Amino acid sequence: MKKQNIVVANFKMNLNTQFELQHWFANFLKAKKKLRLLDTDIVLCPPFLHLDAFTKKIKSKYILLGTQDCFWEQKGAYTGEVSPAMIRSVGGRYVILGHSERRRFLGETDEIIALKMIAALKGGLYPVLCVGENVREKQNDLLLSVVSRQLKECLSQVSRGRIENVIICYEPVWAISANKPDHLPSTNEIMGARLLIRKILTEKYGRAMAERVKIIYGGSVVSKNVHEICVSSGMSGALIGGATLMPYDFIKIAEVIDES
Repeated sequence: MKKQNIVVANFKMNLNTQFELQHWFANFLKAKKKLRLLDTDIVLCPPFLHLDAFTKKIKSKYILLGTQDCFWEQKGAYTGEVSPAMIRSVGGRYVILGHSERRRFLGETDEIIALKMIAALKGGLYPVLCVGENVREKQNDLLLSVVSRQLKECLSQVSRGRIENVIICYEPVWAISANKPDHLPSTNEIMGARLLIRKILTEKYGRAMAERVKIIYGGSVVSKNVHEICVSSGMSGALIGGATLMPYDFIKIAEVIDES
């Protein structure tokens, strides 16, 4: 957590066959041969099933591993769930929590995410907490109220001593590539969301601790737009979805962020 920037890859439910997995590995290992990052970490978050394979295949001081979710208990009779302890045991150090797709399709609430946040932190993981407004909320100019509510409720159990281990991702739901947006938020809109998040964190944890929290952007990021929407808006990195499956573009995104 010492580096200034971070680029997180969310593979979602992809790399569904061994052929696809090995093809991605082959391209990624070629793409990263000349990778030299001075102040940026890369975090790869594959499906749970592939985490062990990633641990064995991807060995680089610039690249860390994580998952796309975790449960709120460390062990027990919870059929189908994966605990923070399990994730750490196979090399995972980060976990994406509160993603809009889990909120939408799996009914995750801020209360559930709050439980997962504290479990992840207690289990030694660094949570990447996603917040952001959907299409209807954007149309009604509800960014302030939506992001404020999500942050306050999802961080309700996170103490001042733990907040520096949390990464906040502003991910406007309407702008993610899966929703096929006709435009992306402007640099000023993203900057405004960053300032809002920092203000909320400062009110809860104080300025010194709030400034230690990385704030990143997620939503249709590719190498061609990363400078405009991530760098120019003052974000400390990006959460990448679709471009994750294109290793050369993904590596370029990390390089642009690091160079800036």
